[in-house]
Amino acid sequence: MKHVLVLVLWWSASVALAQTDSTVFNRVINPDTNRIKLNMDATYDRPFLSVGKLPVSVGGYLEANTQYMATDGITEGLSFQMRRMTLFLASTINRRIKFLSELEFEDGTKEINIEFAAMDIELHPLLNLRGGIVMNPIGSFNQNHDGPKWEFIDRPLSSVTIIPSTWSNVGFGLYGKLYKRGWVWAYEAYLTNGFDEQIIVNEQGRTWLPATKANRDRFEESFNGVPLVTLKTALKRRRVGEIGLSWMGGVYNKFQDDGLILDQRRRVDVWAVDFNTTLPTGTFLNGEWVWARVNVPATFTQQFGRRQQGGWLDIVHPFVRRPILGWNNAVINAALRLERVDYNVGTFNETGGAIGDDLWVIVPGISFRPSPVTVIRANYRYHWTTDLLGNPPARTAGFQFGFSTYF
Repeated sequence: MKHVLVLVLWWSASVALAQTDSTVFNRVINPDTNRIKLNMDATYDRPFLSVGKLPVSVGGYLEANTQYMATDGITEGLSFQMRRMTLFLASTINRRIKFLSELEFEDGTKEINIEFAAMDIELHPLLNLRGGIVMNPIGSFNQNHDGPKWEFIDRPLSSVTIIPSTWSNVGFGLYGKLYKRGWVWAYEAYLTNGFDEQIIVNEQGRTWLPATKANRDRFEESFNGVPLVTLKTALKRRRVGEIGLSWMGGVYNKFQDDGLILDQRRRVDVWAVDFNTTLPTGTFLNGEWVWARVNVPATFTQQFGRRQQGGWLDIVHPFVRRPILGWNNAVINAALRLERVDYNVGTFNETGGAIGDDLWVIVPGISFRPSPVTVIRANYRYHWTTDLLGNPPARTAGFQFGFSTYF
């Protein structure tokens, strides 16, 4: 644990962007600039480009990096990575009717995903309808995941391996907000297609919720006809911080086929709590903790976890704020991320000893922001990974350097 802190920040979603002087291209910002922003606002709180009088605005972001990692002294050398390029398309169709889509290209074009494509109908601040491909609001990172907002190159492990990263499904639901004297309360509630049996039948050989993302059929039909329910509520006080509570649950197995009962209904449930605040010193704290419970069949071995949990805490402090090399709003941040993930919470039936399959991670880093929408970042990662039997942990360490920017 001797490898400790140094540098980084996420700070851009709520920073107003300067408009260009061009009469052809104009930056379009969420007009609700005076309101208190929540993680759920990240869907629309992005820079878009309006081209002349076209009814569609466009935007996106890019992430790329290089890294050198070694595990117990064994390394594959230096690699360059094109993590992702994401495109946004947005349009105000009519008064209080909006459309937004998010298309992501990962690892070049190894994966191409529609992460969001939904229409919003605004009826009242407390009652709005959303339908299409929606991002399930579990935790904070799943919605507020854009690379330029973060000082760390890798995404939080619990937010991508317990909660599937950028987990989205076809469905519909409601959302709303209430503002009151420096407070804002908000909620979201959705019914969507959900998980399938790949969460326990997969190449990982463990309970692995992200395996369901390989099922492209979830965008056209439910695996078992039972909707996945996702609920979230969040409360924020100006100059204090935000706390969010969320739950996602449903049946993941095919329990019947043409009326023939195949199995009992087996559930998967995920809970998350998230928070963020800025201390009087300017230090930004951002964290999330998640729990998952899966009804694994008794015929499966104990390597398939019935319970999982994990979380992360980001500590980011801007220690330089001044013009640098002609950039008037430049910021240099020091940052530290602490992570813990346990993929199999419990003890062995035979011995009573603790089941392993867990890891600790520490990531110090430093970042340079020439503007709020662009970040250049350097991270050092150190992992302690314990196998299922609890043997001495494998140690992974390495350096990462890269950038991310909206465009």
